[in-house]
Amino acid sequence: MQDRLRALLQARAREGRFATYKELADALGLEPPHTIHRLTRALEALMRDDVAAHRPLLAALCVSRQGHGLPARGFFEVARALGAFTGDAEGPEAREFHARESRRAMDFHGRRADGSGAP
Repeated sequence: MQDRLRALLQARAREGRFATYKELADALGLEPPHTIHRLTRALEALMRDDVAAHRPLLAALCVSRQGHGLPARGFFEVARALGAFTGDAEGPEAREFHARESRRAMDFHGRRADGSGAP
């Protein structure tokens, strides 16, 4: 599932678009019970891989419908545990971190998609 999730998020990055947790769960064909929990576990694994490889956090492209365009609180908690984020998960630094990481992910994967060096 992780490879499929990475491919879905890379496609979103190339398009310059975000995806909701539900959109990703549906695209992956995840069914209840614990649909979103399984998805968040896979997103957390992607975050660990990205931090270890010094890549932007592709998981930043997954946002909550109720989160005003931000990922769920767990995204920030995992990012903090991985040393990628410092600050309050509900403060202004969270919004700034998310904006920066999502831009970096879109730029990084956009360049990789067509080899042109431009997002």
